[in-house]
Amino acid sequence: MELHVNSCCTCLRAHTMDKKTNITLKLDTRLVRSVKIEAAKRGSSVSALLAEKLEQIANEGDEYEKAKKRAVARLKTGWALGWQKPKSRDELHER
Repeated sequence: MELHVNSCCTCLRAHTMDKKTNITLKLDTRLVRSVKIEAAKRGSSVSALLAEKLEQIANEGDEYEKAKKRAVARLKTGWALGWQKPKSRDELHER
């Protein structure tokens, strides 16, 4: 982990930068051109744009798993609907 320091007006802020890993992608030429244009519109780079999107995807997966665990826990405990098991078969079929 390296330390990166930015000066902003009169204050200094220290940010820790995580180690980055390069990857290689094979993409269609038209797609790359479109992504470059979109990154330029946003004042960003293709690398930053892809990193942001990949992070969103990874976080969505985490959120899905958390929501799934909450839903399964709710199903296991159930809801109190006031139902009581009938004492006899006749009581069950009583109308």
